[in-house]
Amino acid sequence: MTKLIFEKSKQGRRGCLLPEVGVSEIDPDSIIDSSLINEEELMLPEVSELDIARHYTELGNKNHCIEKGFYPLGSCTMKYNPKVNESLSTLLRFKGLHPYLPISFTQGALELMYELQNFLADITGMDKVSLQPAAGSHGEFAGMLIVKEYFKNKGENRTKVIVPDSAHGTNPASAKMCGFEIIEVKSNEKGQVDIEKLKELINEDIAAIMLTNPNTLGIFEENITEISKIMHDNGSLLYYDGANLNAIMGIARPGDMGFDIVHINTHKTLSTPHGGGGPGAGPIGVKKKLEDYLPVPTVDFNGENFYLKYEHPKTIGKVRSFYGNFGVLLRAYAYILSMGKEGVRQVSMDAVLNANYLKEKLKGTYLLPYDYSCMHEFVLSGDKQKEQGVNTLCIAKRMMDYNVHPPTVYFPLIVHEALMIEPTETESKEVLDEFIEIMLKIAKEIEEKPEEVLKAPTKTPVGKIDEVLAAKKPNTAYKK
Repeated sequence: MTKLIFEKSKQGRRGCLLPEVGVSEIDPDSIIDSSLINEEELMLPEVSELDIARHYTELGNKNHCIEKGFYPLGSCTMKYNPKVNESLSTLLRFKGLHPYLPISFTQGALELMYELQNFLADITGMDKVSLQPAAGSHGEFAGMLIVKEYFKNKGENRTKVIVPDSAHGTNPASAKMCGFEIIEVKSNEKGQVDIEKLKELINEDIAAIMLTNPNTLGIFEENITEISKIMHDNGSLLYYDGANLNAIMGIARPGDMGFDIVHINTHKTLSTPHGGGGPGAGPIGVKKKLEDYLPVPTVDFNGENFYLKYEHPKTIGKVRSFYGNFGVLLRAYAYILSMGKEGVRQVSMDAVLNANYLKEKLKGTYLLPYDYSCMHEFVLSGDKQKEQGVNTLCIAKRMMDYNVHPPTVYFPLIVHEALMIEPTETESKEVLDEFIEIMLKIAKEIEEKPEEVLKAPTKTPVGKIDEVLAAKKPNTAYKK
C-alpha cells in the first residue's frame, strides 16, 4: 500500500540545497504587511528528490489511463492522442516563446493560430473563430456572453434560454452565470427535442436554445432544420455545444444546420489533453452577424504580416490572459494537419461504426431505452440488473476489476440507471470484443452470484469505497 508523502518524511531531509544568496538579510516586516506574514511552522514533508520521484511515479502507476486500458467514458471522448502531437508542442521555438514578444518575432506562431482559426471555421461552418477560451465550459460561457451582448445591442431584453432535458450540466450553468433563466424542453419518444413542446415555449423572452447534436443519447436531432427555423423566426439564436463534434466532423457542420455560435472541445475532438483542472482550450466560432462580439484578440492577416486584432467594436472583451493556451492549440493544429480533410471524416465514421457495433451486441442483455441507430455513443440502462439486486454503480465498479474504466453513469438523467458508452474511433475490434465479453460476463455474474459484483472492485489499488464516509473522511473511507 502506498504511504502518504507525510509518512515518508524524515526530519532534516531535503530535496535540494540552495546556495547562499550573497545579499544582506531583509526584515520582511519592512516590506510586507505583518498581517500577511505566517508565524506558524509550516507542516511540509521533508523528503529527498528521489523520494518525491518514486512517490509520484507510484501514484501515477495506480491511475487508469488510455494507455493502460479501455476508457469508454461517454460524452468525454477519451480517445488516444497520438504522441507526435505532443512532440511537436515541445519544439523549442514554440515552447520558448514569450507572450510579450513583439509580433515581428512571433509570425510563425501567429500564422499557426490564424490557420487553426480557419480550419475550425471550415469544420464547424462558422465565419470567424476566436481561440481565446481556455476550456469547453469556458467557451460556452463566452458564447452565452455573446448572446447577452447581442440582444443588449439590439435593445431587446431577452431573459430566457431553452435547454433540453438531456443537456450537459454545463449548458444551464453557463447560461445561468450570464443571468439567463433556464427553460427546460422535454425529449420525445425518440430521445430528441419534442418539437411541439418547443413551440409551446417560444416567446419574445427567449434569447437562445443550447443544443448538442448528436445529443447526449448519441442520437442525431433529425428535426434540426425545423428547430433552427422555429428559433430564427422568433429572432432567437442557436448555440451548439461541441461536445459531440467527434461524431460528425467532415460529414456535417453545425453552421449548415442553422447554428449561430459553436464552441469546440479540443480535448474531445482534436487530440489535446483533457485538462483535469490544467490547461485546456475551447475555441468559439460565430456566424458573420456575431463576429464583432467575439472575445479578443483574434489573429488576422493584412497581406504581409499576421497580427493580433483587438478592434472588434462590440466585443465581450478578453476572457483570459494573453492569447489562449497556445501549447494546447498547437496540438490541435498538428492533429488536423496530420489527419487532413479525409482523415477527419474517417474519424467520425469509425467512431459511429464502433458505437453501433457495441450497441447491437449489448442491447439484448442490457436495456436500450432508445433503440435507434446511434452516432458516436449510446446509453444503456441497468434497470434489468437493478431488479436482480445490482445497480449501475456496482456494475461500473465491477468493470474496474477487468481493467476497464467505467463509462459515464446516471447521465443523461432521462435514462434510469444510465450507462453512457463511447468507444471512440481509436479502439480496435479486438478491444471492443473484449469489452463486450466483459459486459456479458458481468451480467451473468449478476444472475448467478450477485454478491461478487456487490463486493467490487477487489483488484484495484483501493477497494470498495464507503461513499458517505469518503465525502466526510477521505483518508479513512477505503477498505484495504
